[in-house]
Amino acid sequence: MFKTSRLKATYLNTWALLSLIFVLLILAPNVNILINALKPGNENWYHIKEYLLKDYIINSLTLVAFTGLFTVLLGTTLAWLVSVFEFPFRKFFKWGLILPLAIPPYIAAYTYDGLLNYTGVIQTFLRNSLKISVNQKYFNIMSMEGAVFIFTAFLYPYVYIITKSFLEKQSASLIENSRMLGRSPLEIFFYVILPLSRTAILGGVSLVILEVLNDYGVVKYFGIVTFSTAIFKTWFALGDIDSAVKLAAILMFMVFAVLLMENLLRGRKKFSYTTSKVRPITPLKLQGMKAAGAFVYCFTVFSLSFLIPTLQLVYWAFLAYQKVLHVKFWVLIINSLSAALVSSVLVIAIAVVIANYCRLNDGLISKIYSKITTLGYSIPGSVIAMGVIVFFVGLDRRLVWLYHMISENSSKLVLSTSMAMLTFAYIIRFLAIGYNAIEAGFARIGRKFLEASRTLGMNVTQTFFKVELKMLQPAIISGLVLVFIDILKELPLTLILRPFNFDTLATKSFEYAGDEMIHEAAISSLIIIIISAVSVYFFYKIGDREES
Repeated sequence: MFKTSRLKATYLNTWALLSLIFVLLILAPNVNILINALKPGNENWYHIKEYLLKDYIINSLTLVAFTGLFTVLLGTTLAWLVSVFEFPFRKFFKWGLILPLAIPPYIAAYTYDGLLNYTGVIQTFLRNSLKISVNQKYFNIMSMEGAVFIFTAFLYPYVYIITKSFLEKQSASLIENSRMLGRSPLEIFFYVILPLSRTAILGGVSLVILEVLNDYGVVKYFGIVTFSTAIFKTWFALGDIDSAVKLAAILMFMVFAVLLMENLLRGRKKFSYTTSKVRPITPLKLQGMKAAGAFVYCFTVFSLSFLIPTLQLVYWAFLAYQKVLHVKFWVLIINSLSAALVSSVLVIAIAVVIANYCRLNDGLISKIYSKITTLGYSIPGSVIAMGVIVFFVGLDRRLVWLYHMISENSSKLVLSTSMAMLTFAYIIRFLAIGYNAIEAGFARIGRKFLEASRTLGMNVTQTFFKVELKMLQPAIISGLVLVFIDILKELPLTLILRPFNFDTLATKSFEYAGDEMIHEAAISSLIIIIISAVSVYFFYKIGDREES
């Protein structure tokens, strides 16, 4: 018995040691930001603080406030419609309304600008076919209002998915009782659905806010100054990493404030059932104008947020494919796929180690590890990039002696000019996605197989590789694909940390758009969208199968 306990402790310590190393590596860049932010500022920083910081804060908060409000309205009403009512094409819209997540907002931004500008298809049709002269100010999407529209149209699925999933599992008796009491559908929505869904809605809108604060592509293309654009400008245009780090620290505190506010708004209210017999909502069939209205509403949102921009990109791709499809473009695809694949494999491997340790050790440390692991996704990419740069430059300075031992002509900056830095940043940013998938997989497995194998004399590590790893495969595959797609679309991290002369589909698409080569940007954008859309459909079908 003593020998068995000692063996278990030994293997637990192995998992614990690896988990500790990974957690410290995740924390190091963020701690570096906070430490460097406390250093005295230079002339650039005093100028930023005096004349520019106010605009960064106002613009960022404006985007967050209005995008949050409109995504709640859009996502909640759509989730309510497809969950509670039956109308034409409802089954299609259930997963079709998720597809806007396949289009990164920066791609949507330049697509809509191409649609609406003077030479775009809309104004051209009005001028040439209908002989209508148009006022340009009504078609100028490159503004604060335009940015709110883009973020709302392409980020509302975060609210929609979480709220729909929550509503579909609610008891039908709640709505039926409300109907029996004479409440109208609108009253049921405001007095029953919204209070019940508050936690789900807040969870979705917090993800939307984090995505808005993380964005660089949309605000840069539209010329809106926010913290993301300020960090890029300070670092690349001014060459002032110290001031960029201070801006990153302020943005980090804003993110923490958002997360704290979310927890406060959730409150302590919890809803539970007084019986174990919970009957899921049975959709109420709509007739006549009500059915038509529900269809038109869903189709309009689907068209604006997926169908129209995708068709426009397909048209542009046909115009420019001969210019773009050459050897360098295939190198671009290989760069994107290899960087995403290697990084996603590493993310899942690290997530498995930490999640398994947290499962084996139900203590305070495991809870802290779990929180730290999921912290990266809450921090904007530009902030993580600053932390990683400071961390790797400091690491290179400490390893100069080793580089010169290997080669006298070695550069002083080896790690900080390599793919290692970008891969490390990807791991920090997207570890939460992989960890959540693996944690859910372990929760489904439970501990019964571990305990059974332990009685047969197998240790913790042997049990994991011979028994649990095979059972964990669906979670590993789902987490791997999710992380792969997110890395494929990632822009701010890649723009800041990529090695010299290394481009991906995301960065090349953004560069083409910035150089007013909209047609050339279409093909790389379409590849990202197609891969993402297939993944969205795949996960919808898998999730549907698991629930049925």
